[in-house]
Amino acid sequence: MPPDAIAGFVTRGRGVSVHRVECANFRNMAARNPERVIEAAWGGKHESIYACDLRVEAADRQGLLRDISDVLSKEKVNVTAVNTQSKAGVARMAFTVELASATQLQRILTVLGEVPGVSSVQRA
Repeated sequence: MPPDAIAGFVTRGRGVSVHRVECANFRNMAARNPERVIEAAWGGKHESIYACDLRVEAADRQGLLRDISDVLSKEKVNVTAVNTQSKAGVARMAFTVELASATQLQRILTVLGEVPGVSSVQRA
């Protein structure tokens, strides 16, 4: 999602995959095969929607997923994937959402952090 720094990695048989420069997977691939790294940049200034992965950790409780879903719905954020796991009273949730800007991402991180029981929210 703009304005993140991005780079390309030439795959074997699947073209070029684009990653955030800070992405752990990209750093590992680039360290092993630096010759396959290419420059990449965001295109022109046009309205686009970007998939963004979020990680939420919270005290597990009844209605937690509903409360988080309500927040995302009120913010008009489309959720395309959810994975939740609960262990020892801690819920770990992964969401893939569609966002239009870094500003919207920051707002979502803030409002999700205000949900009762949520201890951390971060971009994955």
